[in-house]
Amino acid sequence: MSKKLEGTVALVTGASSGIGEATALALAAEGASIALAARRRDRLEALADRMKATTTVSVHETDVTDESQVEAMVANAVAEHGRLDILINNAGVMLLGPIEDAPTEEWRRMVNVNVLGLLYCTHAALPHLLGAATDSGRGVADVVNVSSVAGRVARRDSGVYNATKWGVVAFTESFRQEFTTRHVRAAVVEPGATATELAFHNRKEVLEQMAKNFGGIEMMQSEDIANAIAYAVTQPRHVSVNEILVRPTEQER
Repeated sequence: MSKKLEGTVALVTGASSGIGEATALALAAEGASIALAARRRDRLEALADRMKATTTVSVHETDVTDESQVEAMVANAVAEHGRLDILINNAGVMLLGPIEDAPTEEWRRMVNVNVLGLLYCTHAALPHLLGAATDSGRGVADVVNVSSVAGRVARRDSGVYNATKWGVVAFTESFRQEFTTRHVRAAVVEPGATATELAFHNRKEVLEQMAKNFGGIEMMQSEDIANAIAYAVTQPRHVSVNEILVRPTEQER
């Protein structure tokens, strides 16, 4: 039985761990060739070594906040694989804490990665995605933006992270409307509490508060979110999954 993504190429940012890594594996299992992108080359190469037996894979060391690096990443991925059908904008950073007396460098990091990085990747990939929608057997291409439940529910001590993720949701919907008739689909996936490295970059006091907030629930795993992403991009041409909110069963909001 043929796989749903056979003959396609997917570019996954933030692929060195967590949701990005799991998504790369999930899309490869559906037959896609994979371009892995992140800053940590050693992690990417280790993942690529695991995947080479089952799919074509390439490694692209990239800082998505640098537009020239992003343009090179997309160009190199297309040069190596010959096309680009799916973009997974997964790279992100979550730095929580009160607005008062916040280190504003944390704000800049979140805006640069979560918003500008996503915009740079989408802009660079778009011509190739439009081409794939026209000339592929599927007749469709996909952009999936990984947002967060924080893109739907604002909470104290999460203000700037909320702002970046709400921005991702708004951009995704505007993009969707712009390209409906050209068959480049746009989906936003909004994970709740998920056991990844995302939280580890926070200050000690923030980590302590997060442990109090989420320590008593069974958190999701990266594979749970990867399954949602794979669901969105494997739908028939006439079906566009626009938004998926995924939370642990025990998470209230």
